[in-house]
Amino acid sequence: MPEQPQTASRPVPDERWKRVLGLPTRAGSLSPGTKVALFVGALAALVVLVAWIDPTPSLRHVRVAVLSGSPTGNYFATVDRVAVEVSRRRGEVRNVSSAGSVENIQRLIEGMKRCDVHFALVQDGIEFPAKHDLEVIGRLPRPESLMVLGRDADRIRTAAELRGLRLGIGPVGSGTEQLLRRVLAPLTGLDLVVSTQPIDRQLDMLERGELDLGAMVIDDEAKLVNDAVARRNLQILNLPDAASLARRLPFARVGQIEAGQVDYVRKLPPEPKQVLQVDTLIVGNGCASNGATQGFMMAVADAFPAFIRHNKAQANPAGLPMAAVAKGFYNDEGPDLLGKYAPWAVDIMPLPTWIQLFVGISVIFSAMALLHRFRLWRVDAQRVKIEGEIRAFFGPGVTVGDIAEMAVGPRHLTPEVATGIDGIIGRLARLSDQCRRHSLSMLVPMGEEMSYRYQETLISDLLHALRLFRERLQV
Repeated sequence: MPEQPQTASRPVPDERWKRVLGLPTRAGSLSPGTKVALFVGALAALVVLVAWIDPTPSLRHVRVAVLSGSPTGNYFATVDRVAVEVSRRRGEVRNVSSAGSVENIQRLIEGMKRCDVHFALVQDGIEFPAKHDLEVIGRLPRPESLMVLGRDADRIRTAAELRGLRLGIGPVGSGTEQLLRRVLAPLTGLDLVVSTQPIDRQLDMLERGELDLGAMVIDDEAKLVNDAVARRNLQILNLPDAASLARRLPFARVGQIEAGQVDYVRKLPPEPKQVLQVDTLIVGNGCASNGATQGFMMAVADAFPAFIRHNKAQANPAGLPMAAVAKGFYNDEGPDLLGKYAPWAVDIMPLPTWIQLFVGISVIFSAMALLHRFRLWRVDAQRVKIEGEIRAFFGPGVTVGDIAEMAVGPRHLTPEVATGIDGIIGRLARLSDQCRRHSLSMLVPMGEEMSYRYQETLISDLLHALRLFRERLQV
């Protein structure tokens, strides 16, 4: 037979790539340098992964739009203040200007379809549509005051002196307009000449004398108030019989502007002024996720330290439903662990539900373990019982090895012995099958199947010995 030409052996493609990458081939293993390189690479990948995940609590998941009010008003400034807190913690709040509370409610409802807005600042006492799905998230701890300004407001002491005056009640669609119309509804006998205009224009008209009085709902320490009183020389009306007006408005209460509060040196106002005060509500339309809602509330609490205490101590305002995530936030006096470290988990289920789920899973696993132990006990008990019956054929103290090598004696050559051993072999075979089925069951806790394997080994050894003896018994 002609000799075949020898050809150089070429490495299999897989092995060639393994050599290039320094991985083990069929004939070798990883070199120490390769092992170190792989370890360093895995460690670097872990560091990059942790840095990318960034377990440090942040508000990166907060991306919301909030309806506020006029760019020169207090609502706009309040949302800006919260937006700074969110931005500092890597989130984003888009401050959406509007005409005021009434427009905010309407846009919030319309935004439920597109989810282009998520929250709004709304003056307490505003009337909501008959059917809506809005929820209260909370209320700001600092109330706003219904302030009525005018060039000669200090001289007005009684309600009768208001008769026939020209009164500006803010822009159309604002909370000020709606509140003033509710306040003025029973005062038709005063014959007030009511008009609506933006706040800036209203202040200009007051300064020029084109209006006698102008109303606004605003923080009494706002820059706009200081400008109106200190620079424009407008005076704050001491609201006549403020307490009786407050009784007609369940959402309002009497407040007081102290003498010299606006300008201490010039003592403006010159004497204390009674005003009506109302809360500012944060209202949501359900578009924001639970995690984003909690994050936004965290930012509000950072901007207004009394926010949580104020909402926890008082009843739900305005008769609106309180968002479930907000209730949990106030009860826990802040975000729970999931809201702080895993906001995505809060979007799936709130923390109490997660706890209930884990408790339920724990109970299920405990029940599985109990059933597993019961089954294993029954297999072992049946095996031990059969071993006890075997002694009647082979005598006490006999072992499995003894049975496998035992010679057939005269006492074994009876039909009863053969029938008894056949019955035991059948029962052991069925017990072995049962043990295997149990070991493959989903009820067996991870790793506990080895207990069944041990029982199977004992049964298999005994079966093997009995079958060997039974074969000799037939000779």
